[in-house]
Amino acid sequence: MPIDAQRLARELSELETRHARRRRRVVEAFPEPGDPTAVRIGERVLRNFCSNDYLALSQHPAVVRAASDCMAQFGFGAGASHLVSGHTREHHALEEELAAFTGRQRALLFSTGYMANLGVVGALAEQGQLLLADRLNHASLLDAARLCGARLRRYAHADAASAAQMLATAGSAALIVTDGVFSMDGDLAPLPQLAQLAQTSAAALLVDDAHGLGVIGATGRGTLEATATTRQVPILVGTLGKALGTFGAFVAGDSALIEYLIQRARTYIYTTALPPAVAAASRAALRLSQQESWRRERVLALVRRFREAGAALGLPLAASTTPIQPLIVGDSARALSLSEALAAAGFWVAPIRPPTVPRGSARLRITLSAAHREADVDALAESLGRLWRERSAA
Repeated sequence: MPIDAQRLARELSELETRHARRRRRVVEAFPEPGDPTAVRIGERVLRNFCSNDYLALSQHPAVVRAASDCMAQFGFGAGASHLVSGHTREHHALEEELAAFTGRQRALLFSTGYMANLGVVGALAEQGQLLLADRLNHASLLDAARLCGARLRRYAHADAASAAQMLATAGSAALIVTDGVFSMDGDLAPLPQLAQLAQTSAAALLVDDAHGLGVIGATGRGTLEATATTRQVPILVGTLGKALGTFGAFVAGDSALIEYLIQRARTYIYTTALPPAVAAASRAALRLSQQESWRRERVLALVRRFREAGAALGLPLAASTTPIQPLIVGDSARALSLSEALAAAGFWVAPIRPPTVPRGSARLRITLSAAHREADVDALAESLGRLWRERSAA
């Protein structure tokens, strides 16, 4: 069937009309060596407040050196899938270190968090089985349920009672899936209650802790550590591209789960392994995240500083204690306008609009990093406060 160019043009025009068309910005350079928060876009240098590089490890010399040293030995590409010839000692060592870090028997690397969720849900949930999911879960968890043919039911956000009521009326569930830290709201899932529900209903509980690992918990081991549910969650998904500043993802669990995924997770079996240099860089970043706990302490201190400044300025920030600090605007056009005004003031804060977030909840998703300076955090809060007052008065 030929492509209907007119239909595509109409739909793109409709997105433009609704202020929902996405556009990319090209990062030309990082003009301040070792500081990932300063980026040059065109002729302007902006302070980046929308990256997920929470611990500021993406440009750490030890991470860069680990990748470079590995490339000198292995080259760059893995050359094949893990099950053919692409599984190097760097991959294997990283899996063992991730298992130890998360307190699991084994871990399994995937190329992306999206592929990890598609792989594990597709392997474990059968056609027609019930899968309960938080309404604000990441798109990859929702797509995973749809693609595997499960009966997807979405309970009210962060509401274990809603999940329990849904389970009581819909029958037994094969899986309950939730984010640990919700990527657009920054709040935490009610893991103790969900773990109890999974146990009483004989369902498996999957937690995608992409935005919690490395940052949340007394030692940075994520939302499970913070909620004391490590033993109650059998399936943990994590990513390497957020707090660790590299790329890729993993699933951690007991030996039987990981061996089963090696045999059945299609997004693991049928794709090229991560470049060995990425695995080496991730190992270095994982070590740094544990050795340099000041990074976690600093970013959380900056979160508190920003929230205090925001409260003093009357900014209606969402109730989040994580590095994800959403300012709910509501209207997509207003979110775009605020983002553009912040860029003019020297700050890069991306507007997040439907369908990424529910209709009527367009927002600025502000994220903080250990590399941010106090003066930059204060200046962002001041600019936001001024712009918010100006637009509220208009």
